[in-house]
Amino acid sequence: MTAAQPHTAKLIDGKAFALGLRGRVAESVARLKLDHDLTPGLAVVLVGEDPASAVYVRSKHKATVETGMASFEHKLPETTSQEELLSLIHQLNTDPAVHGILVQLPLPKQIDSHAVINAIDPDKDVDGFHVVNVGRLAAGIDGAMVPCTPLGSLMLLKDVHGSLAGMNAVVIGRSNIVGKPMAHLLLQESCTVTIAHSRTRDLPAVVRGADIVVAAVGRPEMVKGDWLKPGATVIDVGINRIAPATPEGKARLVGDVDFAEAVQVAGAITPVPGGVGPMTIACLLRNTVVAACASNGLPAPANLAL
Repeated sequence: MTAAQPHTAKLIDGKAFALGLRGRVAESVARLKLDHDLTPGLAVVLVGEDPASAVYVRSKHKATVETGMASFEHKLPETTSQEELLSLIHQLNTDPAVHGILVQLPLPKQIDSHAVINAIDPDKDVDGFHVVNVGRLAAGIDGAMVPCTPLGSLMLLKDVHGSLAGMNAVVIGRSNIVGKPMAHLLLQESCTVTIAHSRTRDLPAVVRGADIVVAAVGRPEMVKGDWLKPGATVIDVGINRIAPATPEGKARLVGDVDFAEAVQVAGAITPVPGGVGPMTIACLLRNTVVAACASNGLPAPANLAL
């Protein structure tokens, strides 16, 4: 007799899915230009010189241009006042060429990020952080702009399972950016949803009951393999940089899930990197096209539907 092969989960290739989504965005943009003389436009505002933010803004600009959309970059100095930033947002709100506005976070300490986010026209809030969009999502009202990371996570889940109805889902993390909107999206798909967090009693036992686990807690490799129900689908939103063990070594990127353990138990799992990460910009582009259509009284393209 031969020994049984060890179980290995299916890898959910977010990079490949995001590439396909970006292709569909480009097709939609080309069709909008041809049929309606409409070019979706995305404005990205960067305040200060945060290196990670600067890299992210460059990648957003490149992706926007590659899909045929108009990209408007606004780079402001670290010393920019809140009033100056709000004045720029007002200009972008009233600019008909701009359909999506994104203010890159974090902002310098002299600026109240909540005031800035809520100054953006909710219909141009492609990040989905405005209180109006938060309320629309929570109430299940059509037209909500949905935050990009949970939206991308939902797309990956539906690609694996089709219908999610009736599944038990545990979201680990209660942030406004991922945890809470993820829970609302899963509820809309008729999942039974638990939001867990650092103060949840017996967190491993809570997670073990889940068919779907979304880890978005910001703690490296916190979720262990024995926390998982065999065959569960695991979406790892975490991106944590681990310092090298030696001065000559390289830093590692890991998720919130102990991948080496989880891959032996889960049915499907996103790797880090290459899982949820690439979906975020792809969904930002998708949201911008949907916003452009809505502002011009057009239905959202069918190929960008959830």
